[in-house]
Amino acid sequence: MVKMTMIARVTDGLPLAEGLDDGRDLKDAEMYKQQVKALFKNLSKGQNEASRMSIETGPYVFHYIIEGRVCYLTMCDRAYPKKLAFQYLEDLRNEFERVNGAHIETAARPYAFIKFDTFIQKTKKLYQDTRTQRNIAKLNDELYEVHQIMTRNVQDVLGVGEKLDQVSQMSSRLTSESRIYADKARDLNRQALIRKWAPVAVVLGVVFLLFWVKAKLW
Repeated sequence: MVKMTMIARVTDGLPLAEGLDDGRDLKDAEMYKQQVKALFKNLSKGQNEASRMSIETGPYVFHYIIEGRVCYLTMCDRAYPKKLAFQYLEDLRNEFERVNGAHIETAARPYAFIKFDTFIQKTKKLYQDTRTQRNIAKLNDELYEVHQIMTRNVQDVLGVGEKLDQVSQMSSRLTSESRIYADKARDLNRQALIRKWAPVAVVLGVVFLLFWVKAKLW
């Protein structure tokens, strides 16, 4: 059964549309949505190059396709046929490109195409029951092949992005710390110079003052 559907722009991870009733009867729905957002973030950084992939997460599987710099993703039960899940995404892609294709790149706010939910809900109903004659025919369609689509674990996929983020954060922290150390080194050098030349400056000042007083008295 299809549990969740989300569409996002790959270049920056901006969410474009989603199924509005997704997650109402789903335990830990927010956690799975956060995983999807993290996946979109990874895709925007070019960390997952596969244009089609299945990602296992708990009792569910994320399936996604990338076409025209847009990612179409759905989350289904593990028992739900992989072939139907990807054909569902293909139907969404075809309609989304037809209706919104000219405006995808210029979308500036999240969920700019939220009205697409109407088509998502209508299409999802067609795919919910795998035993209908329509879906059985799709399962038997030998022209549509999904065996070569890679399946990975969500921790493996998101872990790559987390590790790269950690490296980036560490690099930024080291750069910041090196600046702090450089500033401290300059301060120490300045203090050392002051300690070195301060007595000389005091002596010269006293000598100058004595000459000035002596000149005034004469």
